[in-house]
Amino acid sequence: MIEQLIDCARWAPSWNNCKAVRYTVLEKEEQLQKLANTLVASENIHIVKNAPLIFVISNVKKRSGYERDGHLSSSKGESWEMFDAGVACQTLCLAATELGLGTVIMATFDEEGISKFIDLPENEEIIALIACGYADDMPKAPRRKEVAEILRFL
Repeated sequence: MIEQLIDCARWAPSWNNCKAVRYTVLEKEEQLQKLANTLVASENIHIVKNAPLIFVISNVKKRSGYERDGHLSSSKGESWEMFDAGVACQTLCLAATELGLGTVIMATFDEEGISKFIDLPENEEIIALIACGYADDMPKAPRRKEVAEILRFL
């Protein structure tokens, strides 16, 4: 199932089809407990402790938004890396939902500590963590703005 999720996520669009997003899976109990007890923000401890697996989403540095010769080719600069990672995260989460799984994207964690813990290659940086598993219950969707509040026609 993990490979099926990543197979879906790899089809997410990326800058110049560079496919710079990488996925590291933590699923062993001792890994999850170390992550929960020492490497994530307090508001995420209960999520990590109760998740059967965590995806560590990382990006290869200086690929997304860059040309092959190394120069930035977008006025958005390095921020394009976050866009590509976001699209990949969303694709992974939507694929998980299709398989009956729940997900939570987390952005507050000890990046340096987790990088060392998972032996992340030096040319990558962690973007987000995604908890994934079967939900105990189906939470109510949060309120959303009405379409008329967010859509403009010119």
